[in-house]
Amino acid sequence: MRQISTAVQHRRGWRRSIGALVTTTLVGSVTVMAQFAMAAPPAHALDNGLAALPQMGWNDWNAFGCNVSAQLIEQTADRMVADGMKAAGYDYVNIDDCWMEKSRDAQGNLVPDPTKFPQGIKAVADYVHSKGLKLGIYEDAGTATCAGYPGSLGHEQQDADSFASWGVDYLKYDNCNNAGSSTTQQYIDRYIAMRDALANTTPKRKIFYSLCEWGVNDPWTWGPQVGNSWRTTGDINDSWGSMMSNFQQNVNLYPYAKPGGWNDPDMLEVGNGGQTTTEYQSEFSLWAMMNAPLISGTDLRTISAADLAIYTNKKVIALDQDSLAKQAIPVPIGGEPAGNNGLWVLEKPLSNGDTAVALFNSNGTAQTMSATSAELSLGNGKKFTLDNLWSNKTTQTGTTISATVPAHGTVLYRVKKGSQASVAPSTVVSMNGTPAAAQPGQSYTATATLTNNAKVKLTTATLKLKVPAGWKASATSATTFNNIRAGGSVSATFSVTVGSASTPIESDTTTAVAQYAWSGGITSNSSDAQVQLVSPVQSPNLTFSSASDVPAVYGQSGDDFAVSGGGTDLWGSDDNYSTIYRKGAVSTDSTITTTVASVANLSGYGKTGILVRNDITAAGTGPEGVILFTSPSGGIQLEWASGGSTQISQVTPANGTIPNTVPVELKLVRNGQSYTGYYSTNNGSTWTTVGTATLSGQAATQDAGLFVTSHDPGSPATTQFNGFNVS
Repeated sequence: MRQISTAVQHRRGWRRSIGALVTTTLVGSVTVMAQFAMAAPPAHALDNGLAALPQMGWNDWNAFGCNVSAQLIEQTADRMVADGMKAAGYDYVNIDDCWMEKSRDAQGNLVPDPTKFPQGIKAVADYVHSKGLKLGIYEDAGTATCAGYPGSLGHEQQDADSFASWGVDYLKYDNCNNAGSSTTQQYIDRYIAMRDALANTTPKRKIFYSLCEWGVNDPWTWGPQVGNSWRTTGDINDSWGSMMSNFQQNVNLYPYAKPGGWNDPDMLEVGNGGQTTTEYQSEFSLWAMMNAPLISGTDLRTISAADLAIYTNKKVIALDQDSLAKQAIPVPIGGEPAGNNGLWVLEKPLSNGDTAVALFNSNGTAQTMSATSAELSLGNGKKFTLDNLWSNKTTQTGTTISATVPAHGTVLYRVKKGSQASVAPSTVVSMNGTPAAAQPGQSYTATATLTNNAKVKLTTATLKLKVPAGWKASATSATTFNNIRAGGSVSATFSVTVGSASTPIESDTTTAVAQYAWSGGITSNSSDAQVQLVSPVQSPNLTFSSASDVPAVYGQSGDDFAVSGGGTDLWGSDDNYSTIYRKGAVSTDSTITTTVASVANLSGYGKTGILVRNDITAAGTGPEGVILFTSPSGGIQLEWASGGSTQISQVTPANGTIPNTVPVELKLVRNGQSYTGYYSTNNGSTWTTVGTATLSGQAATQDAGLFVTSHDPGSPATTQFNGFNVS
């Protein structure tokens, strides 16, 4: 549960520390995991009568960290009942780390924190049970938990008996601070010790056993005999890159999932605000297709209606909880490996003879995806009915299953053999020629295409293009068509002129719409294309990016600025950022101010704010100087490179000391070789000191910039800044 990259471990503290554990990096391990996946799986899973289907529930860690309490657990249980989570199948309410005192009592027992749990754990368990739900708890196989509380090493039976006496139904078992345990057998022995203790509790109680081993020692190969589920990945965070990493590490392990034991790519981040609704739907779809545990990790007391609708989509949940219990298989399409070019087709057989098919587009632009019945395992049928589990539209198709899938989106079908004439034909509407980014007043030609995948003829069809207010679109070809055969396509072209922008960078949507008729009626279909509308940066402002994972985008509208960029980090050997900057604007007596007005897709330890260094374009080589920023995980902080170093390596204050907040005003003051950062949340009426750093090796004249690094390679974050003042 607590794994972090070694590049940032020294400053991230206990939150993701793994003590003495020597880890193998999981980055780029998909191929290796695919090889493991094809090895012979174990003959049977742990036989404790639990986990016939993947577990469903909630855990406090992703949203609350150590801020757990009896009140939070009981309020969450209330919401799970009131908001339909319980009715949808979620039954575990799980307490994570930090629930106990820092020391055991005189008899060696774990002691619940009396402030957080004033009546103990049993009282909370009783309350949760009164709601028809079950209670879970957290412990660790080492000397201490990841947060530094007492571990269960040497106390396995004593702790298991405590859990049973309290009425605990679920144990999440970590392996931080593991006292030298590093080999596969040592890991197995640690987890077996608690497995056996749970099987012999006094009083007797069945307790679900969740292994949190991070996928370090191939737990899918031994976990089935030890636990009911096993983590196959490092910790997830609320970002697209993290979700993708965990998906790719888990997707090829399908031979190992079966009743009694499940591959676990970690908890769901749906609802925590770091991703879009489309991305959250993808996460939920993929977890359901992979028979993964569905454990919510958000604040259910304040969840939005849109996010709650994702968690309670019973049609998607039914895939995860299907009694056939088969994890989806990634399917090679068009002779290419599964996932080629970021396009994934997953297939999952279901107990009633249906098949679930997911078309998952991990790219940053919409893509038309197709799979044939021959590429899938759909038999010799020539007609199929498609139930779209997110749109709730039902269509009929021939031997092709196809859709235009939005960026980072998933189209999820339940496929039945056969079709009825009254069911609408399955069609695909696609759009070409739309630029990813455009400037106000720019013109381009867009082509909308309608493809008929059904076995029936479309008698008529009309294509239209909808554009945002202030834009202009006019047809330059025919837009109405007759008698479109099965498998046929028609296209229309449109001349588009982009309108003005209200912000430096704004995301606008154009929509191709097709209305068509067949013998059974009239219906429509559509697809969207996103355009980043960018107002050019004006002199004396310049732009630069050292983050090569995604193209950077910069915008300026008057005194408002926006920067969109990716990047691994701006810390240590990572020197990745995208910036709007001013050359030589900073002297030995200067003040730089801006307001971080809004951020999008910035999560985890992503950063955005003010950057000062001798030469902003000398990434990776010149002295790195100072950054003042806000970060979702780090909060508001000042970081710098000591001794004229080419690596930023110092930070103040510690992570989370000053909570992340947006909007926020930032001010960085240079006085000789001393730099002091301030922040304000009341439009600069009062300023609070973030910290001061004294550096050597700084030039008398330096560059100043507004920057962002997403800390999520391949997924850009965008910041809107109000003002960029250097005095």
